[in-house]
Amino acid sequence: MSAPVLANPDAGQLGRCRAWGVAGTMCVALGGVGAGAGPAEGPLARPDLPVDLFTAGIAVAYFGLVLLVVAWWRLGRLVRQRPPRAEELLATLLMWAAPLLIAPPVFSRDVYSYLAQGAMVGAGLDVYRDGPAALGGPFAAEVPAIWQHTATPYGPAFLLLATAVATLVGGHVTLGVLLMRLVALGGVTLLAFSLPPLARRFGVAPAAALWLAVLNPLVLLHLVGGAHNDAVLVGLLAFGLALAVGGRPVLGAVAVTLAALVKVPAAVGLAAVALVWASSAAGRWPRVRALGGTVLVAGGTAVGVTWLAGTGFGWVGALRTPVTADSWSLTSALGRATSGLLEALDASLGTAPMTGWRLAGLCAAVAAALLVWHRRRSVGPVQGVGLVLGGVVVFGPAVRPWYLLWAVVPLAASAPFGRAGRLAAAASAVLALVVLPDGFAPHGLGPLGFALAGGILAVALLVMAAFASTPEDDLAPGLAG
Repeated sequence: MSAPVLANPDAGQLGRCRAWGVAGTMCVALGGVGAGAGPAEGPLARPDLPVDLFTAGIAVAYFGLVLLVVAWWRLGRLVRQRPPRAEELLATLLMWAAPLLIAPPVFSRDVYSYLAQGAMVGAGLDVYRDGPAALGGPFAAEVPAIWQHTATPYGPAFLLLATAVATLVGGHVTLGVLLMRLVALGGVTLLAFSLPPLARRFGVAPAAALWLAVLNPLVLLHLVGGAHNDAVLVGLLAFGLALAVGGRPVLGAVAVTLAALVKVPAAVGLAAVALVWASSAAGRWPRVRALGGTVLVAGGTAVGVTWLAGTGFGWVGALRTPVTADSWSLTSALGRATSGLLEALDASLGTAPMTGWRLAGLCAAVAAALLVWHRRRSVGPVQGVGLVLGGVVVFGPAVRPWYLLWAVVPLAASAPFGRAGRLAAAASAVLALVVLPDGFAPHGLGPLGFALAGGILAVALLVMAAFASTPEDDLAPGLAG
């Protein structure tokens, strides 16, 4: 009798990672129904039931968050030991993302600002001078009070997309949210398409790059679930860098400039394009010609897109919009702590400590960029972009968890398991847990208690599952297909 044919044990491990991740995103989506950032009315609104859906939703969402983060981390161990095929990881991404596609927005209400700003452009209002309150209507009604009177910090490339969506849906908030989520999904798709060829150029396994930058919980929770425009930014940035290292620096400069016309920090990628262009240029003064060509292409693209959007260059002066007294950042926290200490000593200096720490942060980011430039030969252009953007995130005046993805994408393509890549992975796992599903800071200890309870239940379930597993379980293909 011939021996039985056993299934691939790696397939069983992949199947379990998929199953835990799907369970995690399903719980996040379910929790978002009660505790997410859904609109006040419509199919995505919180249902009117005789139970406290908000606190229950927080517990369910955090139960799912822990499951997702652990599934992603275990998948990373599998990728490092025996990388699955890129197609298997992309199928995993679809499984994990599917529950979030039809869920209410989670972890942020920024999508309503996008819709309001798009409608403002369509109505001929100046989004770089006025806030959504000047528009009124259903989109503006969903924007948090803190942003009602603030100008947009987004560039004309994104405003073109937001205007198209707002015009297409009229005043239908739910449809607008779903279409903006499709825009974000398009950015994630472009990222997933661009990353494997970019990684191969640097001898990195595509599976490793996809694991760190595309299946990252921050991508699923904030780019897909929250429909953030950073999805468009990272997709265009990866696409532009892939074009540049693939021998098409002009198109690469166009794509990276479009990313910067979503959010300006992506312009750091133009330095990588110029370096790659110079390395392949023949003749005299290759660096000068590559730099000049990059500047001309970027300038022409910026002028053309700005003219097409009809918004003017007010976005340059609106870059301070994300910087508020309550901004999350290292420098802002140090500024508040210093102000509090001085007030306790009856030596208050007003806003000077906050301004001083933010200036110090800017200097630190510049110093980090200069250090990367000094070591550009050993670091390489793409990894250098990731390190510089990492410095911008750490030392910048305003930080959101999903900003880390600006740095994660170049690092994933160049050194996913290097020191910076490992640090980015650990930071991603931590930052996935720091924002409540409604996107607001917790009011009191109650929500934090329910979040902690949900997370502890998930850990208990994972521990019981680990003890209950047997060696034969490794042979079960599960969802690996």
